[in-house]
Amino acid sequence: MKKFLVALVLVVSASSFAQSLVKEDVEVIQRIYGRSKAELVKQYMNLSDVQTAAFQKVYDGYEAERKSLGQQRMQLLDDYAKNYATLTDAKADELTKGALKNDLAYEKLYSKTYSKAKKAIGAINAAKFIQLEVYLQTAIRSEIQDSIPFIGEIEKTKVN
Repeated sequence: MKKFLVALVLVVSASSFAQSLVKEDVEVIQRIYGRSKAELVKQYMNLSDVQTAAFQKVYDGYEAERKSLGQQRMQLLDDYAKNYATLTDAKADELTKGALKNDLAYEKLYSKTYSKAKKAIGAINAAKFIQLEVYLQTAIRSEIQDSIPFIGEIEKTKVN
């Protein structure tokens, strides 16, 4: 009975995580990235007024694409949570390929943004921006990863 309850808690946790993630992703992103992120970027970058004006267009384009990729990532996580308890090989394959495609899209966005930022504000400042973005994305991904169960976690609790 104890094992069943642990398994049930894991399934409910995955499901409730997905629901809260979809509902609160805007709040989480806003808390981490919203205005506070823009201020963090502005403070960290410490650009001159001329550089700030040149960088703003690059930054705005980056943010629009990043938010779209973030929504795609959240949809994948939601799909994972909804299918966690009944995950098949086909669904695991679909989700993994989607996650890898999303990761590649982030890498391409970093590369494209670096090239644009380098032209606008120089290589050092462009590198600073990419370094900050990778750091922030890594922190968010770590927080999310800590919140979701690993594949097979329910089965392990059933065996013990």
